[in-house]
Amino acid sequence: MQTQPALPASWMLCCLLVLAIGVYVVASKIGNRHVALPLKFLVGAIFGFAWAGLFAQYYLRQELPTQWEGRDITLIGTVDGLPSHFERGVGFTFAVESVLEQDGEMPVVPERLSLAWYRPATQTSSAPGDMAEANLPLIEAGSRWRLTVRLKRPHGNANPHLFDYEAWLLERNLRATGYVRSDQKQQLKNQLLTAFVLSPGNLIEAARSNLRDRILHALPDRRYAGVLVALVIGDQRAIDQSDWEVFNRTGVSHLVAISGLHITMIATLFAAVMGALWRRSFFTKARLPLLLPAQKVAALSGALAALVYVLLAGFGVPAQRTLYMLLVVALALWSGRIVSVSHVLCVALALVLLIDPWAVLWPGFWLSFFAVGVILYTGLGRMQPGAAEQASTAGNWWHGFKAAGMTQYAVTIGLLPLTILLFGRVSLIGPLANAVAIPVIGLAVTPLALAACVLPAPVSTWLLIAAHALVEQLAGLLGWLSALPFAVWQAAFPSPWTLAIALLATLWMLAPRGWPLRWLALCGWLPLLLDGGSRPGAGEVWVTALDVGQGMAVLVETPTQRLLYDTGPGYGGKSDAANRIIVPYLRARGIDALDVLIVSHADIDHSGGALSVMNHINVATVYSSLAATHPIVAAAADHRRCHEGQAWQWGGTRFEMLYPRLDHYAAQPAKKIDKPNAVSCTIKITHGDQAILLPGDIEALQEKELVASHAGQLKASVLLAPHHGSGTSSTAAFLNEVDPQIALFQAGYRNRFRHPKQQVLERYRELGIKIMRSDEDGAILLKFDTGLSAVAYREQHRRYWYGR
Repeated sequence: MQTQPALPASWMLCCLLVLAIGVYVVASKIGNRHVALPLKFLVGAIFGFAWAGLFAQYYLRQELPTQWEGRDITLIGTVDGLPSHFERGVGFTFAVESVLEQDGEMPVVPERLSLAWYRPATQTSSAPGDMAEANLPLIEAGSRWRLTVRLKRPHGNANPHLFDYEAWLLERNLRATGYVRSDQKQQLKNQLLTAFVLSPGNLIEAARSNLRDRILHALPDRRYAGVLVALVIGDQRAIDQSDWEVFNRTGVSHLVAISGLHITMIATLFAAVMGALWRRSFFTKARLPLLLPAQKVAALSGALAALVYVLLAGFGVPAQRTLYMLLVVALALWSGRIVSVSHVLCVALALVLLIDPWAVLWPGFWLSFFAVGVILYTGLGRMQPGAAEQASTAGNWWHGFKAAGMTQYAVTIGLLPLTILLFGRVSLIGPLANAVAIPVIGLAVTPLALAACVLPAPVSTWLLIAAHALVEQLAGLLGWLSALPFAVWQAAFPSPWTLAIALLATLWMLAPRGWPLRWLALCGWLPLLLDGGSRPGAGEVWVTALDVGQGMAVLVETPTQRLLYDTGPGYGGKSDAANRIIVPYLRARGIDALDVLIVSHADIDHSGGALSVMNHINVATVYSSLAATHPIVAAAADHRRCHEGQAWQWGGTRFEMLYPRLDHYAAQPAKKIDKPNAVSCTIKITHGDQAILLPGDIEALQEKELVASHAGQLKASVLLAPHHGSGTSSTAAFLNEVDPQIALFQAGYRNRFRHPKQQVLERYRELGIKIMRSDEDGAILLKFDTGLSAVAYREQHRRYWYGR
């Protein structure tokens, strides 16, 4: 269902649901197991498909009408979730209770929104307690507000192999996004109406908020305070991006969250304490075990403790999986039934998918259940007689250590193909890093952080400082390990057959002792690990115009070389188009080096990701129009100022720099050279009879100069629309000279510049030029060989939630 381009009708899905139930009843009465099992499997597939479709129909019933996008709307509602603070303001989920009439019209607004409230441009802060001081009200979970907002329909960047923001919004039932208006001319001011609205959900979120504030206030300006917040309440948003890179490279990112290990530990602790107290009747003469067995009390206590912890954790998939498994075990114990561990896992899997059918879209779902499946596959029935008793003996540490080591080995091996599929790399240093990090985080840091949350100050502060010190020392070791040249193995996004062979090889490798030629299974991994990724064939050139929002980023590939033209925008703080989109895309494609990087000019929507690209990808040569003092120039191993006359040949493909001339630099005031569109590097790439022209942000004057100086040389099959289709570019004379078949517009959805301008689009249409836009089509994939083909990613990879 989650790969369908459109949803089946509701009546059809209901019929499938009824059919599944009917077939199940029939299958249950069939005595032949070999016939019944396939039928039940078919029932599960049909039921899951129909259930996920009906779930989606229910969520998609609400949408923001296009006529209300970008208009002021006044709402009354509550902050429904834990606000997230960032450098420019605060983001939060808003549950709409009522909508006020606007100019005689009644807006139609979805029930749940994702909003941001930005502070004035001159003020920056990222700490929750600094909101009021920055002239931004303190936003707290459960508070009721009257807000004037501007909304837009769910929209995200659409690129191959990358995160789907629109699916993420749909999963959380957030059917519109927007920002709070802070204009002083508003008729109705934004106003806090009620400090706290009592409800079970708000109480949980308020508790999470209080715990987060307690940790952050006890550890002001401490780098790893966000890690402790993540371990206590599952909120990972305060962890720095550079720290995430270290955790990912060392394979310990699964520990920087509330994982199944942590929940099981808490549940076991509570079960043991309550069981011991119940057996002793709380040191009274009540004889409580005669009323209710201590084992049942322990199971109930552990399950309740796990439930509370998972609610505080934000109800993530790994936490859900552990909770449901614990609940099933507790229920079995209460009912006196003996259950198989595999049945427990399947029940947990079913519950997760019933509650959240979109869980299958995210890595956490697959990694969580696969990890438990690997442990069951490698552990059940393989322990030698007496080994369990030895391993549980307090004095026999060796058997426990050996069992833990074998489990870590099995999980690392078992998840390798899946890790390559989901992330395009695997941490070679991960087993060693986890051998250190698991006991430090699981047995020391997490208990200290949780104890600090229930103990009074100053004891809580001391415990948090101790926990932070441990994390700091661990992070230092992990940083050293991640810097090792062999720490990570990069691989391209695998093909289906490569992945299938690797999975079969993994099962073979983890088979029990005595299985023949287990070492030979390593050969099944070779296609996966050595896959260099897709690349153009002989005589081909591929061009990918990535969807980076309001900015430019175009990847040009020949069979042996690669060029990146511009690097997209900076999004604020340490986030930019490169570390969010360009670098992950290159890694998924197996690209770890660029022969040429061209930064057309210094505007942030073109140069914003350049430093991130150079930090993560080997770049041989950088061409730009930037000043010699610019940080990008300083970071480049080989920098060349772009100018007319530069040219080179890659196989049958010719690259020619057409603009600017060297005298254009001399004509620019030195203090302004880092900014003007007038010196945008303009390059023409010719392959046989086809060509593409990349002109950056040149405007009418520069177009006129190009037409005069390169008459007859500008013709190209594809034109990257100058300056995103602004009203100051794409003159008729320039378009007639280039005479493209296709025009690419790289612009952000509903961007503040309103690019591309409507009159410019009409100019292209009048000339019969096909228009492709990143805000509507997503990434645009062009293929030059004997002809020209163009594919829009949103069309090629259509999903039912696109545009909804």
